[in-house]
Amino acid sequence: MKELMLGNKAFARGLYEAGCCFVSSYPGTPSTEITEEAVKYDEIYCEWAPNEKVAMEAAFGASLAGRRSFCGMKHVGLNVAADPLYTMSYTGVNGGVIIGVADDPGMHSSQNEQDSRHHAIASKVPLLEPSDSAESLEFVKIAYDLSEEYDTPVIIKMCTRVAHSQSLVEKSDRVLPERKAYEKNIPKYVMMPGNAIRRHPFVEERTRKLREWAETAPINRIEKGGKELGIITSSTCYQYVKEALGDKASVLKLGMLNPLPEKLIKDFAATVDRLVVVEELDPIIEQHCLALGLKVEGKSLFPMEGEFSQNLIRKALGVEEASGKPLDEKIPVRPPVMCAGCPHRGLFYTLNKNKCTVLGDIGCYTLGAVAPLSAMEMTLCMGASLSAIHGFNIAGEGENEHKTVAVIGDSTFMHSGMTGLANIAYNQSNSTVIILDNSITGMTGHQQNPTTGLNIKGDPAGKIDLEALCRAMGFKRVTVVDPYDLAECDRVVKEELAADEPSVIISRRPCALLKNVKHNAPLKVNTEKCIGCKSCMRIGCPAISIKNGKAHVDNTLCVGCGVCSQLCPVGAFE
Repeated sequence: MKELMLGNKAFARGLYEAGCCFVSSYPGTPSTEITEEAVKYDEIYCEWAPNEKVAMEAAFGASLAGRRSFCGMKHVGLNVAADPLYTMSYTGVNGGVIIGVADDPGMHSSQNEQDSRHHAIASKVPLLEPSDSAESLEFVKIAYDLSEEYDTPVIIKMCTRVAHSQSLVEKSDRVLPERKAYEKNIPKYVMMPGNAIRRHPFVEERTRKLREWAETAPINRIEKGGKELGIITSSTCYQYVKEALGDKASVLKLGMLNPLPEKLIKDFAATVDRLVVVEELDPIIEQHCLALGLKVEGKSLFPMEGEFSQNLIRKALGVEEASGKPLDEKIPVRPPVMCAGCPHRGLFYTLNKNKCTVLGDIGCYTLGAVAPLSAMEMTLCMGASLSAIHGFNIAGEGENEHKTVAVIGDSTFMHSGMTGLANIAYNQSNSTVIILDNSITGMTGHQQNPTTGLNIKGDPAGKIDLEALCRAMGFKRVTVVDPYDLAECDRVVKEELAADEPSVIISRRPCALLKNVKHNAPLKVNTEKCIGCKSCMRIGCPAISIKNGKAHVDNTLCVGCGVCSQLCPVGAFE
């Protein structure tokens, strides 16, 4: 019953074994695989929600019905779900609720490097933090027991390295708890001020009880080593510390990060000569130790930003670094680019050609900001492009209206774009919005969304009609274009920018990497015709390069989209 598993897969296995019955999530790297693995168990209902707030509220509803539930997201998704989180802390639960959040130190796939422990502290919700795949499974079971015993949602915080690293996991059978009956309880579940004020003392008392539990909980453990140095750590930093120091230091390994124990930490500190906290991102454990009156080192030695490593810890603590061979500095930089045949490329080329100011959003199309397209000037958060263009145009007093567009993907539009679009329609700014509809949630690995007509299992599902939706929201000008057709894109962009009313352009072409998309034969370059003008290089297609002064097409990458051939002045692409 043992298996090597990714942390996220082990997390999903924990949901299965613990008797979870309902999963609602929004995909976000590095959390996505939890739900993608959970859906493989027929006993668990799974879905992709339009956004993280909806996912958390749906999980809360399943809890009310008496079943164990889960919602998953990345760290910035927890911001979106903060509204229900903070109040769910007051209401408590019926069936157990786990909120899975995956932080991204190093920002491998994120726009910021926030520390989700702050949300747990501020919302007064317990938070567990596994350090490997085995704990990812085990902590799910512990979290459900805590959730139901202490009447609280529980956050399990993953990080990129734990989520996407493999270690050995011991599997066991599924245990399905008896469904808890729903009982009408207005003082508990209706959070109007008169009820909420009476629930706050419950939350404070619950935190005190959870702190008592943390003092002796098996997930907080002391590993004795040398008394000269004591390390308090958690998550992946625990793994780095053990590799870097072995038994040279004593270690207090914390599995519960909120609330943090007090007596356990004080007792541990009394057994060592020097106390050091090793934690990525913010000094939360360190500040807790300082508040306890302990002499402790932390961020005076370690950085506030980025991922740690074994050698970083060795260097900070004055231990000889492990030998290794560094990468050759001459290795060329390989920045991310949009894929060959990406439907967004033609649209971004058109926007750049027309010298548009482009306010962007979150998705693989954010790569439109990268040279040579360089056609995006702002990216903030999910849905911000639509809200921002409204403010940009209003405050610009007419100067920006006929040269500025907002771009947003189909999944991002369903996530957070509709309210921004409603604001444009309601307050009538002269704004041009472009929805990049590639028929999938692309950046996180091809998950379905409410516009695709398929559910998480690929079965037929309700499908939202973007054109009808935009018109219903009050837009008279709604146009669909094929981004492979550069001339049509150019015509429509110019026409909508020239209009004196709000408009929506839907750039529709499926992602080139979708399995069911049929492509044309790859193009090749007639070198006798090619004059080496490099016009084709302006779109930044990774299938095109220059060899011996002539354009060259890599036929293993080319999907025959034909965008390059529309740029060639001599018709060299065949």
